[in-house]
Amino acid sequence: MPFFQSKSLQMYFEQRGARSDPPLLLIHGIGCQLVQWPESFIDGLVAAGYRVLLLDNRDVGLSAKLDELGTPDVMQLMTALAGDAEASAKGATPPYSVTDMAADAVALLDHLGQAGAHIVGLSMGGMIAQQMAINFPIRVFSLTSIMSSSGAAGLPQPEPAAAAGLVTPPASTDRAAVVAQSRNTWNIIGGPHYKSDEVGIGRLAGAAFDRCFHPTGFNRQLAAIVSDANRANDLAKVRAPSLVIHGDADPLVPIGAGRDTATRIPGAQLHVVPNMGHDLPEPLIPGIVAAISEHLGKAHARR
Repeated sequence: MPFFQSKSLQMYFEQRGARSDPPLLLIHGIGCQLVQWPESFIDGLVAAGYRVLLLDNRDVGLSAKLDELGTPDVMQLMTALAGDAEASAKGATPPYSVTDMAADAVALLDHLGQAGAHIVGLSMGGMIAQQMAINFPIRVFSLTSIMSSSGAAGLPQPEPAAAAGLVTPPASTDRAAVVAQSRNTWNIIGGPHYKSDEVGIGRLAGAAFDRCFHPTGFNRQLAAIVSDANRANDLAKVRAPSLVIHGDADPLVPIGAGRDTATRIPGAQLHVVPNMGHDLPEPLIPGIVAAISEHLGKAHARR
C-alpha cells in the first residue's frame, strides 16, 4: 500500500493519471478521507491533463491516528469558533496545527520527488493549502481554495443548523447510525438546492465508514482550525496564482468568508458557484473542474 513518512507519522496517499503530467494535490476537509472526493471530480482533473495526488490527512482514513494526544472538547471548540475569546484561550490549544498538516502535504511531495504541485484544498483542506502557500511558497505552483475561510475574526457565522449538524454525534457507533448521521449532516451543510446523499459527498458516507471510522480525529482537526489565528494576516504574503471558489448557498462557511479570502490574497480571483452549498454536487462538478483547469493553465503560462 502507498504510504509515506511525515516526521514520525505514517501517511496514506494515492495517485491518478500519467506520471508525466503536472502534479495536482487534493487536500480534503475536516474528518474526510480521500475516498470522499467524487470520482467525477478526480476524473475531470485527470482528463484536463494533471496527475492527481490524494492523501488522507493525519487522524483520518489510513493515515496515522494521534489518540495519545488527547481528545479536545468539541463544544468548547465550537464556542471558540464563534468568537468567544475566553473559550478560545481555554479550549483552543491544539494537539497539532494546520501548519503541521501543511507540512504533511509537503512531505508527500518530498516522498514523490516533486519540487512542487498545484494545490487544491476544500474547506479545512483550503486552510491547509493556504498555509502551504504561506510557509512553503516554492512548493506551491498554484493555490485553489474551495469553500474555505481565512479564519479572520468577524466573518459571517455558520447557520445554527449547519454548525449543530457538523458536531452532533450519531445515536450510536453502529454502521447504520453513523452513515445516517453523516448523510443527514451533508444534506444540511450542502444547502437547499441539491441532496448530498443523492448527488453530493453525502453519497460516500458508507464507503468512508467501511474504510475507517475514527471520530476522535475530528476533534483534534477542529482544534487545529480554531487555533489557526494568524493565517488571515499572513495571506498577504502569498505569491502563488490563487483562485477562491465558493458557493453562494453555503450554510456552513458563508460566501462572505470566500470573498474575504480572495480579498486577502494578492491577485486572487473569486469564482462564485450559484446554488452550491458546502458540497460538491455532481451537476456542478463540470463547471468547477473547468474553472480550476482555466486557473491552472494561466498559472502554468506564468511559470
